[in-house]
Amino acid sequence: MSHDRHSELGIHPLGEGEPQQRQQMMKRARLVLVVVLVLLAAGAARTLISRAANARALEAGTAERAKIFVRVAPARSSADGQTLALPGSLQGFVQSPISARSGGYLKRWTKDIGSEVKKGELLAELDTPEIDQQLSQALAARQQAASSMELARSSMARWEALRKKDAVSQQELDERRSAFAQASSNLAAADANVERLRQVEGFKRIVAPFSGIITRRNVDVGDLIDPGAGRALFVLSQTDPLRVYVNVPQAYANLVKTGQQVTVTQSELRGRKFEGKVARTAGSIDAATRSMQIEVTLSNADNALLPGAFVQVELPLKPSGTLLVAADTLMFRRDGSLVAAVDEQNKVRLKKVRLGRNFGLTVEVLEGLKGDEKLILNPSDSLAEGDQVEPTLEQPKDKAADKKAAS
Repeated sequence: MSHDRHSELGIHPLGEGEPQQRQQMMKRARLVLVVVLVLLAAGAARTLISRAANARALEAGTAERAKIFVRVAPARSSADGQTLALPGSLQGFVQSPISARSGGYLKRWTKDIGSEVKKGELLAELDTPEIDQQLSQALAARQQAASSMELARSSMARWEALRKKDAVSQQELDERRSAFAQASSNLAAADANVERLRQVEGFKRIVAPFSGIITRRNVDVGDLIDPGAGRALFVLSQTDPLRVYVNVPQAYANLVKTGQQVTVTQSELRGRKFEGKVARTAGSIDAATRSMQIEVTLSNADNALLPGAFVQVELPLKPSGTLLVAADTLMFRRDGSLVAAVDEQNKVRLKKVRLGRNFGLTVEVLEGLKGDEKLILNPSDSLAEGDQVEPTLEQPKDKAADKKAAS
């Protein structure tokens, strides 16, 4: 009765509900375990995927950092020639110190520095009292010699008349003739002395031997002028045209020819270029400097260039047909001069070369290259044969700048 009553009321005994609750708890535990396992599996998979990605990234970064990136430039032929820039000093086409031939005191000067003068124009005048006195004395001696000659002439004429009458001997006549000849010689000597002193006196007028500009005046009024001291009163220069003497190194001497056009520039005259030409060459190498001197003439009609100024002379050289490489491709090691070339597989090939002339930015290569190589610029000291590299072609520079070089 009580059991049925409990059944009707929905109340079960305690012993009957425990298995069901335990079963529910086991289900929940299994569900939690599955979730935990799934989470653990997901975490493990994420860790594995992350490690694999990191490993691939590390491997790619290591490979990227292991690459050697280099800049390359091709060797080229010297078909365009080169321009050799050398220093020089301007000089007047004719430049001469003006000295005095006669001694005395400077009476006056008429031209100062910077004055343009014409040939024969008076520069200064000397006061020469000693020479004037010597000339007066010479004139008096000449007059005395002339009087003696006239006396000897009349005496000889009288003795010749007496000899015809046989009043005097032939010996006496010969003596009178000899006296006349001696008197004539004395007069000629006196004339020569007078002419000499007149010419010396004429040197007291200092005149310009050619047209030009006075570049120096070393005397003033009242100075004592001694012709034996070698003191220059003025320095006269002809400024149009001008001369430039340049010493060309032995390596380029054979490439410079007479009549070759050159360009002269002066740093103070920016933007201006003066055209000249090689007038002559020394034709030999100076053993002391191992260079050949050349003379360049250039026009200076507007007097923009001043004698004595420092200038740069650009000599265009004829192409030699040899290969030219950039100077920063060279390597100097125990084996000698080397260049690092990149082959088709982007591997380094070290090539030994024999160098020629150095143009500053470029250098001639006489042996060791064919002409189609790609050369590494600024190669590292650690670069070795067979290294794998990643080349980047260097952009060509301005041709005008590449053709210039200083020596």
